[in-house]
Amino acid sequence: MKPLLDNLRASVLLTLVFAVLLCGVYPAAVWAAGRALFPWRSDGSLLVDKDGTVRGSALLAQNFSSDRDFQPRPSAAGSGYDATASGGTNLGPTSDKLANGVHAKDAAGKDVSDPNNFDGVKDLVRAYRTQNGLGASDPVPADAVTRSGSGLDPHISIQNALLQAPRVARARSVPLETVRAKIAAATDGRSLGFLGEPGVNVLLLNRALDKIASR
Repeated sequence: MKPLLDNLRASVLLTLVFAVLLCGVYPAAVWAAGRALFPWRSDGSLLVDKDGTVRGSALLAQNFSSDRDFQPRPSAAGSGYDATASGGTNLGPTSDKLANGVHAKDAAGKDVSDPNNFDGVKDLVRAYRTQNGLGASDPVPADAVTRSGSGLDPHISIQNALLQAPRVARARSVPLETVRAKIAAATDGRSLGFLGEPGVNVLLLNRALDKIASR
């Protein structure tokens, strides 16, 4: 009986010790280290105006559709860019829906606006070329017409940003070289210097351009 009680006592004691360490001390230490070393990131990389209004997070994409703004990757998160429903389309590269989309038709067989419509890659390519003044055969960056796995990717490729730059410069009446300089400033390099590809943070870039306008 005594060995059983000893084992039970040791088990309970270890459970309590690990509960305190792993559910209290460790989270508190990580929180304190994050606040001390990375205060902006530990708060969610929030972008806050001087009046305290939160405009978004540098980690999450937003839906910019104006010609004045750089536009992010398409999104399949919820109804689009929904941080509570992060996810992709789960469509494979041979999917007809992914390539051609799904569109409601009227009696004459023409596409009609419908909330259940799904823009395929061909639709997105056509719209991107039209919006950015590209020719019918001009190449389009893959990230401009494909949805990311999370639907919330805050970055676009440098090529994508440079193709959008003339449109944004015209709409804002800002010199093209100024816009390109802001693209360079909003570009994040490869992780650890060699992982992945450089990317342009769309929200940071648009906010930088807004500050030019406000001045």
